[in-house]
Amino acid sequence: MVLWSMMIVSACAPGLPDIALERAEADLGNVPNGEVRSFKVQVANRGQGDLVIEAVTTTCGCTTASIEPGVIPPGGTGDLIIHYDSGAHGSDFSGQVARQVFVDTNDPDEPEVEFSFTAMVVAP
Repeated sequence: MVLWSMMIVSACAPGLPDIALERAEADLGNVPNGEVRSFKVQVANRGQGDLVIEAVTTTCGCTTASIEPGVIPPGGTGDLIIHYDSGAHGSDFSGQVARQVFVDTNDPDEPEVEFSFTAMVVAP
């Protein structure tokens, strides 16, 4: 009886999610000051359970990011949508920037993944 119960619990236990980003970094090249550059990075769930997006944070207020949808089923994909505002640090700013986006999920092996991008802010 105990063995049978353990088999039922094991058979009903959901699989685990496994996050994978299409790429881990990007170079936006020259971005004129004041321009907002938006881009997407595909997020895949290669696991057997739902991938739940718990939080998406950035290293600077000049960058916003989100993932749609907030729950990615096994074998499914979503989009990490990033918006970088090159004018957020003032109209006189120019130079190289490096920013990161952190995605927190319920993936037990990688509870947080990082996406990085660079840009060269130039005069408009």
